[in-house]
Amino acid sequence: MSAIPEPPPDERRRRFEQVYAGHRARILAYALRRTADPQDAADVLAETFLIAWRKLDDVPRGEAAGLWLYGVARRVLANHHRGERRRSALVGDLAGQLRVDLASHRELRADGGDRAAIAAAFGELSENDRELLSLVGWEGLDHGEIAAVLGCSRNAVRIRLYRARRRFARELDRRGASAPPTHALSAALSNGDRA
Repeated sequence: MSAIPEPPPDERRRRFEQVYAGHRARILAYALRRTADPQDAADVLAETFLIAWRKLDDVPRGEAAGLWLYGVARRVLANHHRGERRRSALVGDLAGQLRVDLASHRELRADGGDRAAIAAAFGELSENDRELLSLVGWEGLDHGEIAAVLGCSRNAVRIRLYRARRRFARELDRRGASAPPTHALSAALSNGDRA
């Protein structure tokens, strides 16, 4: 079976421009009526015609092209709305987590005491130690994830983390400070690896 030869680039481009010019306004109006933001409608229009360009050989001739484009725009809109729902759910989840984090932060501020000494002890550590302890305590990464971030082996992370924890503990002792039990970093430092 022989392949159907592609039309010359200029002919393909002219065909696409005709489809675009003939149907752009109707597809844009369709998208505007179904989105809350004109920018979203413009994105739907762009995605619809990108698909039309890629599948130009599938676009029917004449007025049937408009119906084909409506079908494409409908699917693009469905994807857009699914994405919006996922983003809204994510924003809700993040807002809930932020409320929890803010409540924990307020507890820590009320706890007071050794916070300044803990911050000072942490500040005395080398940049590498602070980054390593931050990846564990604040970012919640396990040894394998930290190894990927730092570009080293899990074993190297274990050794470096052990040494960083010891240096941090010595610095806390030197300052006569102890981390409050609710402090995320101290909890991570005392709990060790999740992997």
